[in-house]
Amino acid sequence: MTASSQPFGEVAVPSATVLTGYGPPEMLRWREVRPLEPAAGQIRLRVRAAGVGPTDLAIRRGDLQEAFPLAADAVLGFEAAGIVDAVGDGLDGVAVGDEVAAWLPGLGGYGEYVLASAWTTKPPGVSFVDAAALPASVEAAVGVLGQLGIAPGETVLLLGGAGAVGIIATQLAVSRGATVIAAANPRDHELLRELGATPVAYGARLVEEVREITPRVDAVMDAAGRDALPAAIELAGGPDRVITLSDPRARKLGVTLSAPTPDRAPRAVDDGMALLAAGTLRMKPRRELPLDDAAEAHRLLESGVTHHKLVLVARTG
Repeated sequence: MTASSQPFGEVAVPSATVLTGYGPPEMLRWREVRPLEPAAGQIRLRVRAAGVGPTDLAIRRGDLQEAFPLAADAVLGFEAAGIVDAVGDGLDGVAVGDEVAAWLPGLGGYGEYVLASAWTTKPPGVSFVDAAALPASVEAAVGVLGQLGIAPGETVLLLGGAGAVGIIATQLAVSRGATVIAAANPRDHELLRELGATPVAYGARLVEEVREITPRVDAVMDAAGRDALPAAIELAGGPDRVITLSDPRARKLGVTLSAPTPDRAPRAVDDGMALLAAGTLRMKPRRELPLDDAAEAHRLLESGVTHHKLVLVARTG
């Protein structure tokens, strides 16, 4: 099968938000980038929406240089949703014009176009914004819970339990028969109770609060990267079953830093999208910003003033 495609449309040369160097949000700049052509097994997606997450911030700051070294014209973004406009060789079951959500372990979502090797069909009842907010969060939640080997009857502590990843991980862990203790801002405690978790607050009393609930924590998933790894290690009795998504001190503390890989949770996005379409998966509320305003999205997320999952949305004509 030969590659099929449509022309780039209104834009002669595509644009994307490029990370020009490690540092503050101002290092993210909207500029023209080279056109993308799908290789065998890839699709090219015209992006309608792209999710922004805490790991994006850590990469931009340079906290995760070992796992995510800065490449020339690097474009961040682990997740996007849009319309297929080119199909590489060797692919069946996907065609130009299909609406899909893509998981992007190689990044690239903050642009008008992105190449993807892992995607799932967007159901008609799911918006592009909701579809773009799902892939990275559900992949991380499924992947890390799997790496931790959470079994029924075990107690898991979720740091960042009310974040985009944490909300999904909480639901999945509860559904597997685990007891979930979730650390989050007090404003989110009622939500966590609704999801089946016991909430606790961050701070100096984190260890004490958890021990008031249970004498044993079997595993810890850190989806927040908020300097709570020493407490997590103490509660888990060591670093072996503690995994973080973004704390740069992981190696120093003997903790696993889990990075997205194609085999970490290969069916997570398909299964998560089905649950979302069925209305049985809750997600963090979404807030939309223009696709070319990733720097502002980073500022908002870093400041802690927003209580939403931030999604960059393309202007449509």
